[in-house]
Amino acid sequence: MVLATFMTACNAQCHVIALGKDQECKDVNGVTRLVNSKWRNSNCEECYCSEHEISCCNLVLEPTGFDPKCEKIFHKSNCSYTVVEKNNPGKPCTVSSWVI
Repeated sequence: MVLATFMTACNAQCHVIALGKDQECKDVNGVTRLVNSKWRNSNCEECYCSEHEISCCNLVLEPTGFDPKCEKIFHKSNCSYTVVEKNNPGKPCTVSSWVI
């Protein structure tokens, strides 16, 4: 089994939600967050609340370069993917490229 660690310095998919006047920061689950706080939401995004907006960035690397006999499986509990053989899910596959 091959294990690897990946880091990203600046690439991420981000989106911003503008807040109206006197509007609270509420995350995707409806939880109110403090201004200037940072958290990871249930969509595996790192979010930040400022006085005027909530910004969230996806930091999960997604496997893209792997054999067609394999499939990617997303693990929401730790915001990661594994790639395994479709006919033998206990056997990991080699991944040649990842995207964020």
